[in-house]
Amino acid sequence: MLKRVFDLTLVLVTSPLWLPLLAAVAVISRVVHGSPVLFRQVRPGYRGSRFELLKFRTMTQERDAHGVLLPDGARLTRFGRFMREASLDELPGLLNVLRGEMSLVGPRPLLVEYMELYTSEQARRHEVRPGLTGWAQVNGRNAVSWEDKFALDVWYVDNQSFWLDVRILFMTMKKVLVREGISAEGEATMSRFTGSRKANAK
Repeated sequence: MLKRVFDLTLVLVTSPLWLPLLAAVAVISRVVHGSPVLFRQVRPGYRGSRFELLKFRTMTQERDAHGVLLPDGARLTRFGRFMREASLDELPGLLNVLRGEMSLVGPRPLLVEYMELYTSEQARRHEVRPGLTGWAQVNGRNAVSWEDKFALDVWYVDNQSFWLDVRILFMTMKKVLVREGISAEGEATMSRFTGSRKANAK
């Protein structure tokens, strides 16, 4: 309950700052990327419950001669890359926080198809609401392996507290300013998760 009150209070108090920014980014994104402005995708949340994640689109919808979408790296625009580096693409997620589907801090909501690939330990990341930022994001973001990222998520589940959330929010602001860990090596963002190496080895 305290976490929910903290989320709502911080989001509402800071709304005079982020609402104009959200509107400005929406206008520019509409010009650069076309319509729709928002990227909407069903993601698993608390205890695996599904919700529609909101983000700003950072890529065009360019397709090849066969109508297949081009690779992410080819569709990611310069403005889209800037949005990701500055985490501006995550601004619509504040609406998910207001609706109670997400928290400001928690494991990032990933693809539904990953659910069946988790080990029982990795699946514990769904014991809390997903977050706009999290312990894994301030300890490497997309530059760490999936296994390390999930281990960091589970560590947060076991050690979450009000002061840890405050610490993660301040660390997030620093990470955004220095733009660290935006993408995995050789990838536009992060490679797809295909299952834990340890699990696959059994």
